[in-house]
Amino acid sequence: MNKIDETIKPEDRGVTSILETIDVQTGERLVLAEFEELIEAPNWTRDGRTLIYNSGGSLFKFDLETRESTRMNSGFANHCNNDHVLSPDNRRVAVSHHTKEDGKSRIYIFPMVGGKPELITPMAPSYLHGWSPDGSKLAYCAERGGVFNIYTIPAEGGVETQLTHTPGLDDGPEYSPDGAHIWFNSTRTGLMQVWRMNPDGSEQTQVMEEDSNNWFPHVSPDGTKVVYIAYRKGDVDPADHPPNKQVQLRMMDYDGGNVRVLADLFGGQGTINVNSWSPDSRQIAFVSYRLRG
Repeated sequence: MNKIDETIKPEDRGVTSILETIDVQTGERLVLAEFEELIEAPNWTRDGRTLIYNSGGSLFKFDLETRESTRMNSGFANHCNNDHVLSPDNRRVAVSHHTKEDGKSRIYIFPMVGGKPELITPMAPSYLHGWSPDGSKLAYCAERGGVFNIYTIPAEGGVETQLTHTPGLDDGPEYSPDGAHIWFNSTRTGLMQVWRMNPDGSEQTQVMEEDSNNWFPHVSPDGTKVVYIAYRKGDVDPADHPPNKQVQLRMMDYDGGNVRVLADLFGGQGTINVNSWSPDSRQIAFVSYRLRG
């Protein structure tokens, strides 16, 4: 699987980034800001006041009241991609940082207030997607032996555990708020589809089937809804999630029913790679894009 190299200078991507929210009940979209550089993957802080996004290898805090951005102090981790997650207590940030020795992504954790990153996954590449609600484990997609599967590891580091073993790409693992499931997406049936499993990897179950390639299921904080991004069939290889495509944000019930389209937009990679639900489960933050020149 080809992951986008987030160390590429933003200006080389030639896009305007549009940071937006959408009310999942009314469908109302609100543009918060536009950036003449690539920004990606907003996280919403637990207090509802701030969004965290990545740009140019760094993480930034976006104040929802002042609508101003501030670069976070992530120490030497200055080649971060769009796979970043906040700890349940919002005191720490876990990032996927491309290290100097080989340019591959490894997972690090640093304090929300800024500080030295601590290495969690010595093996690479590893792309973070989830943090267990009790704070004890991280879930991530990793290539080992030429194959991408889903793994977990203690949040303080240690031995990783492989959860998926089937042919095809498994990606985007994220814990449900109650810790009962890990949601993920998989190409094992052909197209990329949404799945979930128990935290130990058992009972891997396809949640629903659509005639599209569906990525990055994100569960609402109240545990009732799941938002994901859908690429049209034929637009992309099922194992790829490129930028600059016409895509849809879709939402379904936790059991897979009542699927509806929230928004049509130009985006894909970078739009909602990580969970971006507001703490009240009412809004989604996301990034759409506009090509320049």
